[in-house]
Amino acid sequence: MNQNYNEMPNGYLESINKGIQTVRTFSGHMSRGKGTQEERIQRLTEELSNADAIVIGAGAGLSTSAGLITGGFYPFPDEETRWAWWSRHIYVNRYVLPPKPVYNRLLDLVKGKDYFVITTNVDHQFQKAGFDKERLFYTQGDYGLWQCSTPCHKRTYDNKGKVVKMLLSQGFSIGQNSELSAPLLENGETDFSMLSTKIPSGLVPYCPVCGEPMTMNLRSDDTFVEDEGWRRASAAYAEFLERHRDKRTVYLELGVGANTPVIIKYPFWHEAYANDNAFYACINYGEAFCPEEIEDRSVCIDGDIGDVLGEISL
Repeated sequence: MNQNYNEMPNGYLESINKGIQTVRTFSGHMSRGKGTQEERIQRLTEELSNADAIVIGAGAGLSTSAGLITGGFYPFPDEETRWAWWSRHIYVNRYVLPPKPVYNRLLDLVKGKDYFVITTNVDHQFQKAGFDKERLFYTQGDYGLWQCSTPCHKRTYDNKGKVVKMLLSQGFSIGQNSELSAPLLENGETDFSMLSTKIPSGLVPYCPVCGEPMTMNLRSDDTFVEDEGWRRASAAYAEFLERHRDKRTVYLELGVGANTPVIIKYPFWHEAYANDNAFYACINYGEAFCPEEIEDRSVCIDGDIGDVLGEISL
């Protein structure tokens, strides 16, 4: 994704720039960590227990561990088909609880601690699990928000009500526990003849200001709208980092890949390097590593995030 860094508030941009500058001074040699898996989990348990603060940096791997699906961009033939697909994708990922309680387990581990969350995920699973919304920064947008595709103004719009209407128009139903259900045949199989792959043209969303099509509030280019809520969260995150810069702080990176390392990974490496009291932890399936320069104050755990968190007992 293209990052519109120049429009980001100074505090957040500063953390990105410091991360990039620090990485440039490193040797480039990476470490997979020291000790057995059991020893690494024990070290992480001790660091979390003794931490003054915990900064959680979450990427797609965390939601994957929780059993959520992902989707991309596709050249749909028309707006009716496009929004039929997006309404299903939005609802399943944003408004339904995930199959596995990984986020709930993570919340249990930080309860009673001074924490903050920065994430590139857009599914709002942290808030649904009960994390304090004032301690969350969703950098890349929110499946629950739409914006003007132009955009002609810097405002976002909640989409749940209209998404539900789109789903109902396709033949789906919403259960008492918000689960999405398809019509069934007598043998229990899905009755595809009762489902539509399009929504009525009257449900296609358009900007209430300029009349152009609405789009997802997801960062993919320089049209991404950083609304008032985004900027407030960005400022809160920058303030939290500054307030704990010399404290015993654990920077807990979960499922962050190599697509956008400047947002979480590089700043976390910088904070661990710059503060002798800080500790860096990376849990990621197949991608757990750290620079050799911070190896002694780091733990890298290669494995499923849900499984690893389940082995931590505070």
